[in-house]
Amino acid sequence: MGSGSGGACVDGAVRGRSLTRFAWLSIAAAVTTIALKLTAWGLTGSVGLLSDAMESGVNLTGAVIALVMLTIAARPEDSEHEFGHSKAEYFSSGAEGALILAAAGAMIATAVPRFSNPVPLESLGAGAAVSAAASGVNLAVAIALRRAGRRYDSITLEADAGHLMTDVLTSAGVLAGMGAVAVKGWAWLDPVVALLVALNILRTGSGILHRSIDGLMDSSIPEEEKNLIMLAFDRHRSDGIEFHALRTRRAGSRRFVSFHVLVPGDWSVERGHLLLESVEEEIRGEIPGSVVFTHIEPIGGASSFVEPGLSPDGGPAATAAGGRIPGGG
Repeated sequence: MGSGSGGACVDGAVRGRSLTRFAWLSIAAAVTTIALKLTAWGLTGSVGLLSDAMESGVNLTGAVIALVMLTIAARPEDSEHEFGHSKAEYFSSGAEGALILAAAGAMIATAVPRFSNPVPLESLGAGAAVSAAASGVNLAVAIALRRAGRRYDSITLEADAGHLMTDVLTSAGVLAGMGAVAVKGWAWLDPVVALLVALNILRTGSGILHRSIDGLMDSSIPEEEKNLIMLAFDRHRSDGIEFHALRTRRAGSRRFVSFHVLVPGDWSVERGHLLLESVEEEIRGEIPGSVVFTHIEPIGGASSFVEPGLSPDGGPAATAAGGRIPGGG
């Protein structure tokens, strides 16, 4: 027996339209900041600002990929993708993570030659003003994307927001370096700042890539959501009712929950069905967008607590993999 959350298709369509609007916002911000940062680089000749503009180019590529993948992720289930298309978001965030790493490598390659051939910076005041304006655009969009990513549980928007926030920190570092060059006249400080920025971007890109790979590997739902499921089980543990073989996975914003319900063998089919409906409804209420699959068994059966592919005992390893769930004796 199994069921999904009511109105999932409608909710998914609404979510998809909302997320693609934010993707378009990210694209517009990237185009704007690229133009501003290239202008600032042209005014100053700063390799730090050039590196900053290159990262914004990556932002644009990532935003376009995000738009495509969010559009795919919003599609309803079909005969070839019966669990939906929500995992497309992980491809987007993974691609953006890889692009961030590539941009960091390009920054390092651009900055290193400047140590042996430092270039004096020009028009620092005008260049700094233009770069600061670009940072303001990125900061505003990053905040909007982060809020939307958390609201809609979208790793794509969260990755985009994280990248933009890295861009803001990058620009702050570059501006600080330019200020030091203007005051001290140390031209070598410009490539040093660019290298530090590149290292920070490497860290951010690695984190995004790790989260994306983890999502594609069918990771289980967060522990706090598992606790909500356990509370729902506890509310129904009476009259010989027990639960086991809990397994969960997440795909983008969607959650998939599977477990077995054990009831006295003399229960009628109707009584068992009503119990399953009640438990499923509670879980869907606690975890919106979840799809719940249940299976009913007689608690006195010889194989009731044995699940193929899972540990047959009731120890911690079995619980973590889907064996007997604590609390029921």
